[in-house]
This record gives sequence, C-alpha cells and structure tokens, in this order.
Amino acid sequence: MAGTSHGHTPAAWTGVIIAFIGFCVAGAFMVAANPFGFWAGLVVVAIGGIVGYAMKLAGLGMPKESEESVRARNQAAQYQQH
Repeated sequence: MAGTSHGHTPAAWTGVIIAFIGFCVAGAFMVAANPFGFWAGLVVVAIGGIVGYAMKLAGLGMPKESEESVRARNQAAQYQQH
C-alpha cells in the first residue's frame, strides 16, 4: 500500500485520530465502570467515522480513479501475464 498513498489523506488521518480518542475514552470509562462515559466514547468513535467521510466528500480524501486509468492498468497487467 505504500506505493498507492492508501490512507495518507487529511480525511483519513482526521477520522482515525478522532476515532482513536473515542476508543481511549471508552476504554478508560469501561475500566472505571462508568456506562455513560463508555457510551460517550463510542459516540466519539462514530463521530470520527462521520467526520472522515464528510471530509472525503469535501474533496480531502483519495480522488476516484478514472475509467481510462483503470482500463490502462488492467491492460498493462494483462500484458505482464503473457
């Protein structure tokens, strides 16, 4: 994946960081036996996913691949097999 920049976008980083914070909050409150804090942490995890997706829709994620580039890649792979 290093050659494709998979996940190296502001949308991905922001979503994962927010979700990680929520995971840490939920874990801390689970150990503290506080159900409200645990569920609040899980809500923050979900918010991380929503924020990441919204940022992707705003153009801060990986651009979609064009039909032409998909066709060219498939054709190149086909030639390599022969």
